[in-house]
Parts: sequence; structure tokens; C-alpha cells
Amino acid sequence: MDGALVVDERRRLPGRGAWVHRDTGCFTKAERRRAFPRALRAQGPLETGGARHALEQLAEQSEDPGPSRVPVGTRKQVDPS
Repeated sequence: MDGALVVDERRRLPGRGAWVHRDTGCFTKAERRRAFPRALRAQGPLETGGARHALEQLAEQSEDPGPSRVPVGTRKQVDPS
């Protein structure tokens, strides 16, 4: 699934990653500013729908969605473990 932004909860996916707050407002701001392709050094736009959905679920589970961060990255291959 190249070109898709994914949440890497286990922090095991290969390649470059970035950290975002669990606040969906921060995620929206990063999308609007096109920060993900720059941070991940990706060529072209990234599909962010799956990462947004995962982030919304994590934010719902968290009692305090404050400054805790979630790793995100682009999926390059399947995690074998």
C-alpha cells in the first residue's frame, strides 16, 4: 500500500516516520500544511484516511488526548512479526 500514511503503534515498520499528537485538530492542520510528505520525504501526496481513522480511535480510547504522540509513517512492506 505505497503512498498511504499508516499508524505504526508497535514502532516496527521500516523507513522514515513522524510523530503527531493524538489531537485530530493537529492532524488536520498537518494535512492542510502538507507536512506529512515533507516530514517523510515522500514524492507526491499521501493518502491519510486510514491514519486519520486510527488516530480518531486512539483519541477516543485515551482519557487525556493532550501531548501524547503517535508514530506515523509510510508503509513500504509488510511487518513480518
